[in-house]
Amino acid sequence: MRFFGLLLVCVLSLLASGELSNRRAPGFALPDTNYKHMYDLQDYRGKVLLIDIMNTNCPHCMLLSTTLENVKSKYGDKVGVLSVVLPPETPENVLKYIVTHKITTPIVFDQGQMTISYFKARPGQGNIDVPHLFIIDRNGMIRNDFSYSEKDKGVFEGPRLFQEIDKLLK
Repeated sequence: MRFFGLLLVCVLSLLASGELSNRRAPGFALPDTNYKHMYDLQDYRGKVLLIDIMNTNCPHCMLLSTTLENVKSKYGDKVGVLSVVLPPETPENVLKYIVTHKITTPIVFDQGQMTISYFKARPGQGNIDVPHLFIIDRNGMIRNDFSYSEKDKGVFEGPRLFQEIDKLLK
């Protein structure tokens, strides 16, 4: 009976996760806005890491950026936060976004390879919705992922995201 309960919990956690979850997070090394510092997935080993795929003119991305700043304030060094932008974003656009929205967490540039691997994109299946949030546990496994939707609004506004983080930090 105890085994059945454990099995049920495991199955339910898999069903609750996003379709891109429950796998090892693909590695990457991406530059910041100055192209002077590289951010590598391995730098976050042992921490919960939130990876936000975003763009600077998306209103839901702005909402998530604010939430991620709150995450950083609440959890400090226990949780890493990394936002990723794709072309046609420019360093100028990103720097303006950082200043306007008082962003203190890193925003890095991807030319597509990292994002493609996270979204498991294939020819004919290359849809990338922004914002998209990947939650990676301390062992480098993607434990959940969310695209902005009415159903997952609580993740992007904070309360549900804090619950997700708290579960991984236990």
